[in-house]
Amino acid sequence: MDRYSRMVQLLKVLLPLAAILLLSTVFLLSRSIETNVSVPFTQQDIDARLADQLVTRPHYRGTTRKGEDIQVEAIQATQGTNGDVPTATEFTGRFGLLNGGVITLDSNTGSIRPDKGTATFVGDVVITTTDGIRVTTDLLNTSLDEIRGDTPGQVDGTGPIGNFTAGRMTFGTEKKDGPVHILFTDGVKLVYEPEKAER
Repeated sequence: MDRYSRMVQLLKVLLPLAAILLLSTVFLLSRSIETNVSVPFTQQDIDARLADQLVTRPHYRGTTRKGEDIQVEAIQATQGTNGDVPTATEFTGRFGLLNGGVITLDSNTGSIRPDKGTATFVGDVVITTTDGIRVTTDLLNTSLDEIRGDTPGQVDGTGPIGNFTAGRMTFGTEKKDGPVHILFTDGVKLVYEPEKAER
């Protein structure tokens, strides 16, 4: 057997052994994988979520028949039990009007009923518009099918012409395809501020 054949025979043995040696060092030197990874929730949080059926950051988005954008979201929501309505905390809404204006809604809690096409904002409700009106109240009922809402109780607000209070507020269109108007009724009191109106 010549020198070349002996070299080939030797390499046939050495190369597989070298490959096995390299692979074994890869596995020996590789870092161990942490299999005991902690979940970002405690067991108590998980149990509470399962028991109360909590949903984190629920989000509803829809479009009215006229093409206006409606968005409602919350920090978390609980599934209603025993006939109770599901409720959500830190409830917010955004109604985008066709003319580019926006009505934003914020409240402590609320509920949404897509099956009935309604959303209700409860507790420290704040209603703001892009044209400078800011209204606060305790309860606001809104529609998900069109830009429409009403407060059954008193409202306090500020606007381009001053501060005001009213026994009730509604917003929506007066005609089918008309613009959205805000209407204050039931004993409106306005403190007119000329300086504010001139700005």
